[in-house]
Amino acid sequence: MSKYKTIAVVYGSDSSEWEVSCRSGEFVASRIDGNEYDVYEIFARFGKWQLVAAKKRNSMRVTFPEGARPEIEKNDFSVQVLGERVKFDFAYIVQHGAPGETGQMEGYLEMLGIPCSTCDSSTCSIVFDKYACKCYIRELGLAKCAPDVFIRHGMDHDKAKEEVVKKLKFPVFVKPTQGGSSFGVTRVMRPEDVGPAVQFAFSENHTVLIEQGVTGRELTCAAYFDGEKVATLPLIEIVTDNEYFDYDAKYNGHSQEICPAPVSDEVRKQVQDTTAEIYFRLGCRGVVRMDWILADDGLYFLEINTIPGMTSASLVPKMVRTAGLDMTAFLSTIIENC
Repeated sequence: MSKYKTIAVVYGSDSSEWEVSCRSGEFVASRIDGNEYDVYEIFARFGKWQLVAAKKRNSMRVTFPEGARPEIEKNDFSVQVLGERVKFDFAYIVQHGAPGETGQMEGYLEMLGIPCSTCDSSTCSIVFDKYACKCYIRELGLAKCAPDVFIRHGMDHDKAKEEVVKKLKFPVFVKPTQGGSSFGVTRVMRPEDVGPAVQFAFSENHTVLIEQGVTGRELTCAAYFDGEKVATLPLIEIVTDNEYFDYDAKYNGHSQEICPAPVSDEVRKQVQDTTAEIYFRLGCRGVVRMDWILADDGLYFLEINTIPGMTSASLVPKMVRTAGLDMTAFLSTIIENC
């Protein structure tokens, strides 16, 4: 018997990734076990939270047209719909970017005592900031991290560029410290192009990370708690037609996502074991995906996604299928063990 009855799937976000978030949320809602749970879909963006659709157990999905969507009551995370007051007892968060991945949504739910599908608010806030997360991973000593330079808006850009030239080898990647789907990211080949790339990254966030490029094979691995242990899914190797795995490569078909990745058992074990250990050390919950570069001199950490993409074409669903797992059963495992 399930621990929860009423699941709120929360999607949409305050970031540039909000449309991807909607696709992920709709996919998740469609795959949650309709025999076990009542599923309510909530579109949440810039403080406006509305009920998009509702599906009672063993019933048809009911959608609400824009302009007639019930408003979510934020005092207790409930909604008045179809003649009854429904209070959600679990939230499956599929908000890429703020407020889902920043920890803000998790903090709100923690204050109400409502469990959710993701890491807690403190873990989310650390992981979502690429610089803070890298500092944490460096301290753990579990994987290599590429050399980098950190810039905050208002700092002397000329001085920062001098530090980049002195400390890093080109090409470098200039990226906002917070964000996903490669928004605001530029691959820079020459020192004179660092300044414009930094300004572009500032359009997404007020802090920027300039990171030395690492040549190697890009691998990704997901971990989750299966009720007994931290489990991992099959590795994916990403081979892109573009200079790097940017938005176009991710969402417009300009990449190959090979699953399982054609790597040795030794490499597979190293990546999966390291992913599981970081998941445990950070106190992660739900399904979390970690990205890696396998270089000639070792395994380099790239980043952690506490709310990875969950469309039908996304990496985690592909891993789940390759593992021979049923997606509905997999989501039930996530829900019941958070």
